[in-house]
Amino acid sequence: MGRRDKNVVVTEVEIVDLGAKGKAVGKKDSAVFFVEGAVPGDVCDVQVFKKKKSFAEGKAVHFHTYSPDRIEAVCEHFGTCGGCKWQNLSYEAQLRYKEKDTLSNLKKIGRVVPQECMPILGCKEPYHYRNKLEFTFTDYRWITKAQLDSGEEFPDRNGVGFHIPGFWDKVVDVNKCHLQKDPSNAIRNRVREIGKENGMTFYNIRQKSGFLRIMMVRTSTTNEVMVVFQLGEDNPEWMEILFKTLHTDFPEITSLQYAINTKANDSIYDLDIICYHGREYILEEMPPYYTSKPALHFRIGPKSFYQTNSDQAFELYKTALDFADLQEGQTVYDLYTGTGTIALFMAQKAAKVVGIESVPEAVNAANENAEFNKITNASFVVGDMKDELNDAFIAAHGVPDVIVTDPPRDGMHAKVVEKLLELAVPKIVYVSCNPATQARDLIALSTKYDVVKSRAVDMFPQTHHIEAMALFELNVS
Repeated sequence: MGRRDKNVVVTEVEIVDLGAKGKAVGKKDSAVFFVEGAVPGDVCDVQVFKKKKSFAEGKAVHFHTYSPDRIEAVCEHFGTCGGCKWQNLSYEAQLRYKEKDTLSNLKKIGRVVPQECMPILGCKEPYHYRNKLEFTFTDYRWITKAQLDSGEEFPDRNGVGFHIPGFWDKVVDVNKCHLQKDPSNAIRNRVREIGKENGMTFYNIRQKSGFLRIMMVRTSTTNEVMVVFQLGEDNPEWMEILFKTLHTDFPEITSLQYAINTKANDSIYDLDIICYHGREYILEEMPPYYTSKPALHFRIGPKSFYQTNSDQAFELYKTALDFADLQEGQTVYDLYTGTGTIALFMAQKAAKVVGIESVPEAVNAANENAEFNKITNASFVVGDMKDELNDAFIAAHGVPDVIVTDPPRDGMHAKVVEKLLELAVPKIVYVSCNPATQARDLIALSTKYDVVKSRAVDMFPQTHHIEAMALFELNVS
C-alpha cells in the first residue's frame, strides 16, 4: 500500500548503489530507499514521498557525508530538467556503474557469464555529444522553488526547453543545454526572442493551441545544421518573420524546414515536411573501418533515424564488426536495420549484407544511402521482422553466416528468436539499448549458443542509458 507524506524524514540513509533507471539506492537498517539527488557513497537525510511495503521513494534534503564520486553539476538546470540525472556523478563512476549494470543483467536475468567481458568503451566527449535535440514551446513555463521563494513575479510565462520528469504538461525554460554543440543554444534562445518580440503564441499543451510548438535541431560531424519546426497553426505572416529572421541571423543553417501539426501528438512521421531554405537533408560522415575504404556519408532528413552520438556510433559499429570477424565471401543479415547504418558499415568487409526493417521510409533512406556511397553489396527489405524472416526470405537471399540484430528497447519478438534458433547461424552479434531485454533473449538463445564476448558502449554520458553488445557463437559440443 502506498501513501504520500512529505513530512516524514529518515535520517542518515547510506546510499549504496544505483538501481533501475539510474535511481540511487539507499539503506538504513532493513529499509530500502530510492533517492533523488544522491549518489553512491553519500550519507543523507531522505524526505519520503512514497512508502510501500518493500521500499520507499524520496529525495535527499541534507547530507552528512558526501561521496568521493560526487561532483558539481555543470548545468544550471540540473535537478529541474530531467535530461542529465547523473551530472553530479563523476564520469569515471558513471562508466563503472554502467558496466556493472550490464554484467549484472547478463548474470541475473540471462544466467550466464560471458567468456570474455571486455571493458566498457567510454565516450571521449561526455558533453556536447548529441546530434539531435527536440525543444518544446510553452506558454506556461515551470517556475522553480527558488524563483517562487524570491518573491519575484513572472507575468511572462512563455518559454522553450524540456519537459519536467513525470509531468507531460510542464516545461522548463532552458537557457543553456550542455548536450549539443553550438549553435544549438543560440538558435533556441533567438527563436524565443523572435517569438516574444513579434507576439507569436507559444503552445499550450492542455488546450492544444499556439503557433510555436516543437523545434528540432540536428547537427553533424560535417558541421551542417538542420532546424525543423512543428507549428501548431498555419500563420503565413508569423512563419515569414520567423524563418526569414532565423535565416538571416544564422546563415550556417543548412536546412530550415517546417510542418503544420494540429494533431494531439508530437509525432513528425505522419506529417508533410516543407523545406523553407537549403537542402532537405544534412550530411553525416562516418570514418571507414579500413583505411583503404572511403568514408561513409549519410543523408539525414527530418524523419531519419541516426545514432544520436555520431562519434560513439563509429566506435559501436567498429566493435560490432570486430565481433563479427567476417571472412571472405560471407553473408550478413542485419535485423532491425533502420536506415542501414550498421549494414553499410558491415558491407566494407562482407560479401553481401541484407537489412530488414519495418518502416518503409527508413528502408528508402537505407537504399538511398547505399546508392549515395556507391555500395552495391547491400540491399534492404521492408517487413515486420517476425513475419519477414521466413523460409522464403532465406531462399531468396541466401543463408547468412552472421546475423547482426539491433532491436528496439523491447528486444526481439519471440518468433524472431525462434527463427534464429532454427537457422543456427555460426554467429549472432546482438546490439542492444536495453541490457535487460538482451539478457532475456539470451535465455532462449542459450539453448544453442554460448556468449563468447560482451562489451558495454557508453553512448549517453550523464544518463543511465547504455548500449550493450554480445557475441553469440553456435555451441557445437
